[in-house]
Amino acid sequence: MKKISNILIVTSTNFEVENLVKYLYFESEKSSSLKLYSFRNLKIDILISGIGMSFTTYSLTKALSEKKYELVLNIGICGSFINSLPVGEVVNVVSDEFADLGITEADDSFKTLFDEKFINKNHFPFKYGKLISNPKYYNFDLPKVNGITVNSTSGSAEQIKKRKEKFNVDIETMEGAAVAYVCLNEGLNFMQIRAISNLIERRNKDNWNMPLAISNLSESVIDILKIISR
Repeated sequence: MKKISNILIVTSTNFEVENLVKYLYFESEKSSSLKLYSFRNLKIDILISGIGMSFTTYSLTKALSEKKYELVLNIGICGSFINSLPVGEVVNVVSDEFADLGITEADDSFKTLFDEKFINKNHFPFKYGKLISNPKYYNFDLPKVNGITVNSTSGSAEQIKKRKEKFNVDIETMEGAAVAYVCLNEGLNFMQIRAISNLIERRNKDNWNMPLAISNLSESVIDILKIISR
């Protein structure tokens, strides 16, 4: 197993790592969005990328241009399309795709850039239109799921139905595919670890449990870091 010592954790907001950082030793602050920590023999930088694909793509690309990392770990909360992934479950997202980058037809159907042949489904870094994670050295005991990434989260019954039928995936985020796209293009090893904060249904935040998701996420990430640091 290849030893890794330098890790970049990417998350969209501070509250998604507020529990995690309690386990880490604070080293320094490079900027308001990039702080440096350590854990055992690991150097861990935490980048607060901002919510969504555009902010994440920019901030991650900028961070990678300034420092080399051996592993990028994208973490955060997500919504679940399936009841077998309940609120609080922590998952390893092994494939992701851009689910609202494309064309809306006159009948309100949606076609991706792959559907319209603007991009070949196997044009690098895509495989069958998906972005596949590449953790070459570690296999963690977490459910492996497939995800989509969107600029606008699914909130209406009709939108949820269309996305479930078209993409047939397990979870939804607003950043995952952006991180995957950048890392694959840069040849970087990366993983995406998410905790379910809500089932994807007609928007009702009363059914969300972000504290539980964030607590479970932090515990799982610490377990991962312990394994990597061996």
